[in-house]
Amino acid sequence: MDATKPGYIASKDAHLKRLRRVEGQVRGLQRMVESDTYCIEVLTQVSAATRALESFALLLLDEHLSHCVTEAIGVGGDTAETKIKEASAAIARLVRS
Repeated sequence: MDATKPGYIASKDAHLKRLRRVEGQVRGLQRMVESDTYCIEVLTQVSAATRALESFALLLLDEHLSHCVTEAIGVGGDTAETKIKEASAAIARLVRS
């Protein structure tokens, strides 16, 4: 298992593009607040940015499970147990957020 390469390496450019889009949404929120935009309009955009980040997180989690965790299970032992615990903790954080 190559621990130096993340599971998302093949999708890195697409991920960066998505994150730049989210960054643009957050900058848009800043502009909305600076220009005294109506609260409900700002909240609508907050919801859109939140959904975009959640979508990104789920995609990244899926890649982690299919790459990092799957490879660790192949290795077995403590490596597998560690990766499964990490994934479970990440899922718990996503569910609580």
